[in-house]
Amino acid sequence: MPHVKRLVPLAALLLSGCIFGGGHTPPTDQRRTGAPGPSARQTQMCHADLKRIGVAFNPLPNRDRGGGCSTIGTVQLLDIGVPVTNLGAMRCGLARTFSGWARNAVAPAARQILGSDLVKIETFGTYACRAVVGVASNRLSGHAIANAVDISAFVLADGRRISVLDDWSSPDPQIRAFMRVIHSSACKRFGTVLSPDYNSAHRNHFHLEDDGAHFCR
Repeated sequence: MPHVKRLVPLAALLLSGCIFGGGHTPPTDQRRTGAPGPSARQTQMCHADLKRIGVAFNPLPNRDRGGGCSTIGTVQLLDIGVPVTNLGAMRCGLARTFSGWARNAVAPAARQILGSDLVKIETFGTYACRAVVGVASNRLSGHAIANAVDISAFVLADGRRISVLDDWSSPDPQIRAFMRVIHSSACKRFGTVLSPDYNSAHRNHFHLEDDGAHFCR
């Protein structure tokens, strides 16, 4: 893995404003309605997996943040092999899946399809204590349990910035192919994947959630 400078955790997270409205709604994650998060054993095994694949991270203390929001079994990713912006607390399982997707799907696709190395992934953040908005529901977002990350753009070594907002429907067939390949790969790895094809609220990001829902749009 190439040497990269460790990321400094950011104090403030950007909220993406995910809206699960219009069309079909992703299945409810029962963990958002009072069921426990990952066990200590599951988290320990996940830490071992991250170490095995060479991902640098800091374990974070478990916290019940009230109102159904929590950060249980979370980590702060420091170095996955490519810089990533705005990452706060994220469940270790999400961190493991995200690291694998970035390193084994996004980076190779950038090199093979776009002919340039991936040098940065931009996100709108991870943990945010809030309900799903845009529908008549008090159901908590996956962000409220640090189990979702919103991906907004990819920066390449040749200076190009490929964003979900501007390039999901790019007139460039190679850029469109890149976006579809990484989206398809995400659908094989994460439980819930929402793209601009889901609704207008996701016009500027991919919502990636490690919830086992098998919901891809």
